[in-house]
Amino acid sequence: MRRVLRWLARANAAIERIERLIAPLFDVLLRLALAGPFFMSGLLKAADWDKALYLATHEYPVSWLAPTSAAAVGMGVELAGSVLLTLGLATRYAAAAMFTLAVVIQTNYVAQDTTLFWIVLLLGYVVRGAGVLSLDRLVAPGLAASPLPFADRIVRTAHTLTRVGLPIYVLLLRVWLAVTLAAAAGLVQLSAAAMVWIPIDSAPQIGTGGALVIAVLFAPGLGTRFVSIVLLLVMLMMQMMDGGSTASLYWVWSLAWLSFGGAGAVSIDAIFESAVRRRDRAYDGSAAFDRGMPRVVIVGAGFGGLTLAARLRLLPVAVTLIDRHNYHLFQPLLYQVATAGLAPGDIATPVRGLFRDSDNTRVLLAEVTGIDTVLKQVVTDSLRISYDYLILATGASHSYFGQDAWAPYAPGLKRVEDATEVRRRLLTAFERAEATNDVAERRCLLTFLIVGGGPTGVELAGAIAELARFGMEKEFRHFDPASARVILVQSGPRILPSFPEALSIAATKSLAALGVEVHVRSRVQQIDRDGVTVNGERVAARTVMWAAGVVASPAAAWLKAPADAAGRLIVGPDLSVPGLTNIFAIGDTALATAWNGQAVPGLAPAAKQSGLYAARVIRARVLGKQPPPPFRYRHLGSLATIGRKAAVADFGFVKLSGAPAWWLWGIVHVGFLVGLRNRVSVMFDWFWAYLTYRSGTRLITGTDHLSAPVSADGNNRPT
Repeated sequence: MRRVLRWLARANAAIERIERLIAPLFDVLLRLALAGPFFMSGLLKAADWDKALYLATHEYPVSWLAPTSAAAVGMGVELAGSVLLTLGLATRYAAAAMFTLAVVIQTNYVAQDTTLFWIVLLLGYVVRGAGVLSLDRLVAPGLAASPLPFADRIVRTAHTLTRVGLPIYVLLLRVWLAVTLAAAAGLVQLSAAAMVWIPIDSAPQIGTGGALVIAVLFAPGLGTRFVSIVLLLVMLMMQMMDGGSTASLYWVWSLAWLSFGGAGAVSIDAIFESAVRRRDRAYDGSAAFDRGMPRVVIVGAGFGGLTLAARLRLLPVAVTLIDRHNYHLFQPLLYQVATAGLAPGDIATPVRGLFRDSDNTRVLLAEVTGIDTVLKQVVTDSLRISYDYLILATGASHSYFGQDAWAPYAPGLKRVEDATEVRRRLLTAFERAEATNDVAERRCLLTFLIVGGGPTGVELAGAIAELARFGMEKEFRHFDPASARVILVQSGPRILPSFPEALSIAATKSLAALGVEVHVRSRVQQIDRDGVTVNGERVAARTVMWAAGVVASPAAAWLKAPADAAGRLIVGPDLSVPGLTNIFAIGDTALATAWNGQAVPGLAPAAKQSGLYAARVIRARVLGKQPPPPFRYRHLGSLATIGRKAAVADFGFVKLSGAPAWWLWGIVHVGFLVGLRNRVSVMFDWFWAYLTYRSGTRLITGTDHLSAPVSADGNNRPT
């Protein structure tokens, strides 16, 4: 029984996570669905006022209003109310006016199921207000403190209405749907007057037994989310099979409301959830950290660390997530920040907000400097943190293969700071080229060299070439940006060596079409402020970018444990460090031969999979269960983009290039972003850039310590 309850709690928590992601969009779509019919009706009345007066006089007269007043009020409510509801501005008042109009239509004109759903759903907005994607939510904090008369009282009244009225509303909604299903199945008989307020004509025909079960569960609020989801799927299938009616779609909206919002405070579900919280101390943050629960410390808020922490939120453990940054960074799109395609905020999400509802998880901003395996403590720059289980998900940084003196002249691309520095150098090069009259100097400034032909190097080269050729035309007067020279240097025999050779050839052709010079079997011998030496030949390039190699974090040095040449901790089949069974390494920090005997690649899906596996191991140990089988990496494919409608994708049995791979690359990368805001922002930026070739993030920030300044006469002078 306890296992069933815990499973139900997990399923409910999963639905809540989906709710936080989808509910804001659902709220916007529902407001649009409700506002649409009212707005169209108002437009028709405004376009033909005589007909509106005729209808108000003869078709649906209102006994307590003159026809002219009734038509004017109705048109005003329909037009103004629908616009305000769509915007989420004064939502409660707009919904209240539209609710009243819908009641008048139902009682004075024609009783319809669609109108009934308008009444019910609009009443929900009167009680609850609009969701997070609304102007009301945007202005509410400032409104309460504004000098407007009664502003604070209005805000407090709205909060009270939601707190008191929402549980009652959800209870009535459940009972209303339960009675409707029972009446549709012939289980109850209602009077003619009551039938006016029941949407029986559009009710799903699910049989007497099914209707009885759902009604019995709905009325007291038992398993409401799950019952609503099942009935919602039934309604969707019926809608797809026979088209259904408009009222059937409103059934879907109502059931989705219960699926996301749950049964409310007046329900058996609420009692069950309260009992689970009391029994499972993991729901209580203070209990998790103060009552001796197992302490899990995660170092690193990358893909692996976040995935692991999210999976531990329902376990009776105290989780501490440490990172030296307060945000999670989506590194695969850093090159777009570096080439002015996206802003840093588009691919970075504050970590603390992600675990706002995880009471057993705390987030610490700190720099880890060592690990004391004897005392079982993580040493940071400010404090020591004790652990029972330690997971190292610290990622990787640039590797210059022993030539660290090159770092100031060829920045890598692993941090936000790296991306903004590359962007500064890239855009500054064009600005300096405009300001100089020295042809040789301009040629040097407009030569961009990328070291490394892996996915990052290929994507950088393609993005720079597109920026120069299409994103800056007509912006400079002394030179053509398309004359910029983009060079990609690869030491191996081909670019994208981890991809099949056919895709490497396709990528090379796509780069060549953009004007990128690809040099394979070319080894970099020297990098300084004036350029690069490649295979003994000097290339005058003021802007050099490093995408050739990475090295793991110093985790192995902290533990004094075996590591490979790249510094990755060698881990066992369960991702634990040999000799330290309570310490695990995941993602780029670990060397795990779990890919059919090969090393697991340093990809985001690999980090997520290892994070999920580490959570399973810790769960088994904490709950005294059988340990899972050894970790096995499942390769989901490799993707790299070259430019507009040019990309390559390798899924083993399927290999794509060109536009199909480009679309797939975009979908996958948007899906991996953390947070709805980031996904929407990136999609909008990409859509805008695709249509206009313009970017709004071409900002030069920071200080240039390497390049010589340009004098007023257009010639460089020494610093």
